[in-house]
Amino acid sequence: MDGQAVAGEALGVAVAARVPVLLWGAPGTGKTSVIRALAAAAELPCETVIASIREPSDFAGLPIVDRDGPSGPQVTFAPPAWARTLTDAGTGLAFFDEISTAPPAVQAALLRVVLERTVGDLVLPDEVSIVAAANPPDQAADGWELSPPLANRFCHLDWEVDAATVASGFASGWPAPSVAAVPAGWESRLAVTRAWVAGFLTVRPMLALAVPDDASAAGRAWPSPRSWEMAARLQCACQAARADELVVSLLIRGSVGAGAGVEYLTWLEEADLPDPEAVLDDPESFVLPERGDRAYAALTSVAAAVAADPTPDRWARGWQAFGKAAGAAPDVAATAARALARCRPPGASLPPELATFTPLLRDAGLL
Repeated sequence: MDGQAVAGEALGVAVAARVPVLLWGAPGTGKTSVIRALAAAAELPCETVIASIREPSDFAGLPIVDRDGPSGPQVTFAPPAWARTLTDAGTGLAFFDEISTAPPAVQAALLRVVLERTVGDLVLPDEVSIVAAANPPDQAADGWELSPPLANRFCHLDWEVDAATVASGFASGWPAPSVAAVPAGWESRLAVTRAWVAGFLTVRPMLALAVPDDASAAGRAWPSPRSWEMAARLQCACQAARADELVVSLLIRGSVGAGAGVEYLTWLEEADLPDPEAVLDDPESFVLPERGDRAYAALTSVAAAVAADPTPDRWARGWQAFGKAAGAAPDVAATAARALARCRPPGASLPPELATFTPLLRDAGLL
């Protein structure tokens, strides 16, 4: 799979997962065309907004004085036409093109749109995805570096072009990318990928938040609690869509930066964490990893799997696994036990394995 195909598939996963995604590439490489082609292939309405020719009010809303408000005159913020069109459709792509040419005031107005999906006093529907495209500032017309707060709201993908891809496109046509086929209910496994991220950050706490000092690096992907949440969400969506490992790597590195992303993926591969559903099927076969960070990730993923489907039987099986872990790593098991205790289903009886953790859970107000 060439670089452009990987980026196209990653773009489709981000759109399906409703994670804001920003496509970086040189001018004339087809970024705008591929985003519009993706929308057309998925039969989604696409509203293109050229950031460089817009005012802050095109994203923050135009202030209007309503003199007949219920409690007297008040100011409302009327949304622009592109936002009303997407809201009426109930789905689609909000495509912000040439975002690296947007001046700081416009970038500031975009912050709430990208994160909270709010334009003026209008909230975009959940089925609307945020997509953007940009040229590197040194290749853009009057380009600006992205502000760190705006950059940290996107998953950043590089749109690479090589001669073979261009030749193939001219000879046989350009393949249209597609939105990934993510099955319904895919978010039920999100707590598991969050648990993996939590396990990694226990051993690399400096990567929980690492804002680059360099303005150029701060305008791309870097680790923060928000971008780690995006990484967990995208990893979960990739698993549900059975995406290629290269796509998973590209999306995680595009969320938290190349360095943090590679470290996380390497840690995850070496950790060889058990499938939490397999643990719940056969708790007696559960073998706790020796290292504390991996043990914590394994146990919290089991608790997360129970929380996603909290039946009395699954809750009891979860405690059976925790009971085995208590002898090998009592401190780690006790820390993770709080998450399992919180998802107790109504009417579930207390299993005997819980006795080991009773004082801790009682002090935490969970019993």
